[in-house]
Amino acid sequence: MAKYLAQIILVGAQVVGRAFMRALRQEFAASRAAADARGHSERPQSAAASRIIGISLQEAQQILNVSNLNPEEIQKNYEHLFKVNDKSVGGSFYLQSKVVRAKERLDEELRIQAKDEKEKGWKAET
Repeated sequence: MAKYLAQIILVGAQVVGRAFMRALRQEFAASRAAADARGHSERPQSAAASRIIGISLQEAQQILNVSNLNPEEIQKNYEHLFKVNDKSVGGSFYLQSKVVRAKERLDEELRIQAKDEKEKGWKAET
């Protein structure tokens, strides 16, 4: 009887171990696919700016509530959110710093786009 019980426990442990390993491999594959998708969705310069500033373009757009890179809209939303989150009026310094980082990230993206357009203009002339 004890022999059969030991075999049942051993087989059960093997089944659970295999299922765990399969789930772990699937998670690694999904993580790798997500990382690849993130890496390819942004241009190399834009991805570098995200790493340097520490905030992605999408996150910056969400923080400042802008859907496209319109400098006037970005500035307007930045000024409003910066004033609302000022510590002297009961705001949060943390949120204010997130607003500043989002503005920096969007400004960097605008600079990258302007540089790309300028390079395309030079290539079209030649």
